[in-house]
Amino acid sequence: MTLDREHLEYPRRRYGMDHERYDWSLLSQRRPVHWPDGKSLALWINVGLQFFPLNQRGKPFGVPGGMTMPYPDLRHYSLRDYGNRVGIYRLLNAFDKFKIRASFAFSTELAERIPYLLDRIVARGDEILCHGWNMDSLHYGGMDEREEGELVARAVGRLRELSGQAVRGWLSPARNESERTPELLAANGIEYFCDWVNDDMPFEFRTGNGPLIAMPLSNELEDYFILVNNLHSEQSWLEQVCDAADFLLAEARSSGCGRILALNIHPWLMGQPHRIGVLEQALAYISGLDGVWSAHAGSICTSWREQQD
Repeated sequence: MTLDREHLEYPRRRYGMDHERYDWSLLSQRRPVHWPDGKSLALWINVGLQFFPLNQRGKPFGVPGGMTMPYPDLRHYSLRDYGNRVGIYRLLNAFDKFKIRASFAFSTELAERIPYLLDRIVARGDEILCHGWNMDSLHYGGMDEREEGELVARAVGRLRELSGQAVRGWLSPARNESERTPELLAANGIEYFCDWVNDDMPFEFRTGNGPLIAMPLSNELEDYFILVNNLHSEQSWLEQVCDAADFLLAEARSSGCGRILALNIHPWLMGQPHRIGVLEQALAYISGLDGVWSAHAGSICTSWREQQD
């Protein structure tokens, strides 16, 4: 029995992409990007400041890094809390030591619950991104449209109110989206989002409410992915990060186009006494390289966008 011919016909099949969200292009054929002061490699450190509810629903799935034991899972809940009460300050000291400008992705509920932490980050002059309402408030396919719209508006609006910042960026809890999430982000004044990691450089992403900039935040180099998912050692994480810095810097110089090294870290992991030294080694190595620009995600996004016109 042969298949009906219509089964093999796909109206969107063509050269490039099979959707209208963004254009297909080779990185080597795009307009060259040059970072400020002649720097070749932009260093983007993103810190996840997250709130995991103790009574999580896990709808439609249990979020990575969330509770795993029967309620009340105090062991994992209090470890996440340790990061936001203790570990984060070790990270801040390390950033100051090596003159690193980091961005901080806040769960809005955490900003409500621990205002002194939000105030500390704002007082430093660092950038705040919205990381959704909390880590159990997921955006997913099949979600009620009105419910998601209210969730995005509440998370973004309340964080702007609490921080006093414009809050230009967004990182979804678990990096998960529905088919409508980009439209809702654009409608709420978000300029860039960090969920899509299908490129090495920013790219324009179309929505029905105007464009967004996709800022690829590497998942491959994330501390949770390497240490918890892959069960690699801290030394292995350090080697992978330093290897990436060396390669991207060399690639930027050989191509004549800037690159981005994006590191996503969490204070409940890297703020531990047995890991903070490894983070400091990574920051010392990268900041010691010639041609590195440490910047907030929004600054990198703005620099990239200004060079696209």
